[in-house]
Amino acid sequence: MMFLNKIVPIIKNKKEIAITTSCIAFSIIFGFLSNDLWIGGTILATGLLGAFYASEGKRIHYILGLINYLLMAYVAYNNHLHGILFFYTLLFAPLQIIGFFSWKKQLSADNTVNARRFTLKTSLFIIVLSIVCSFILGYLLSLIPNQQLSYLDASTNCINLFGVILMIMRYQEAFWLWLVNNILDLIIWTLVLLSDGEGAFMMVCASMGFLLINIYGIINWHRKSANNDLQKSEG
Repeated sequence: MMFLNKIVPIIKNKKEIAITTSCIAFSIIFGFLSNDLWIGGTILATGLLGAFYASEGKRIHYILGLINYLLMAYVAYNNHLHGILFFYTLLFAPLQIIGFFSWKKQLSADNTVNARRFTLKTSLFIIVLSIVCSFILGYLLSLIPNQQLSYLDASTNCINLFGVILMIMRYQEAFWLWLVNNILDLIIWTLVLLSDGEGAFMMVCASMGFLLINIYGIINWHRKSANNDLQKSEG
């Protein structure tokens, strides 16, 4: 048993090193290929690493998320995606700071946070609320001159906002919302890419990476929340 206690942290550290190195290498390669190393490459690296460390329940993902959201806001501004610009600068960036300090109070012995999960009733309420907010914001964005993809823009930001809030509260359902958000993001940036939008290629790569990592996050946080429920029942 003592041997296992020593070997598990080593394996975990090796996994984190391998994934961190892979994400950085992947971002540099695609940054060179797209001639967008500094902005696009940094967005891709911080986005992938932030999503991975969130799936591991580690607080560092909020620092990476802050950098990522500010750079994404810059790209959104250049592509006239005003909804994304508003959400990223005025909501998502400040929420990263709030989440960083909120998680500090909830850290366990291995420096990760304990996961929680919703009841079916609460899950349905969040889904309905996300849809309603998306339609309201989509209509408001459609009134802005030069705004592109108003309702898709609104949907991805509302869903992402609820996901960020749920992650701060340590609910595993955040990853399900982000999975939907990743699919919408992929659609948006693919359409922008087809219209030769600035930085769109890197955003498509980032969306695909987020999709894979969030699937891992769903699995990992489901396991964490199940373990927490088991410990509570045994206690």
